[in-house]
Amino acid sequence: MADIAKNIMFENPALLKRLAKYTVQQCFRNTVLEDYHAGTVPDSQSGDFSDVVARTPHGEIPWPHVSRLSDEEMKLVVRDAVNKTYRFLCRLFDEGTGGELILRLDERDLVPQWDDPDPI
Repeated sequence: MADIAKNIMFENPALLKRLAKYTVQQCFRNTVLEDYHAGTVPDSQSGDFSDVVARTPHGEIPWPHVSRLSDEEMKLVVRDAVNKTYRFLCRLFDEGTGGELILRLDERDLVPQWDDPDPI
């Protein structure tokens, strides 16, 4: 990463926030987690889901106690996030692309507003 980009990054808290959001977008969004998230979310009249249960052959499980991801699904989420993070870090620390990315983030937020759950 170019020295100028390193200096900009550590002197600008807004840039670090943008980099954090961009990292999550690049490494976590659009992973297999999106497939798991695509299902139907139950409604709750109580608002805390204490009135929602999952029916199984072995009885009902209160919604707050239902595991939303199986062990195999969680392994896929982690593997996908690790692979995307690896590719992102290779780009970030590449002499040619890393400095350019930091300079672009210094100029503006690269995460689309619709993809930004908590604007910083």
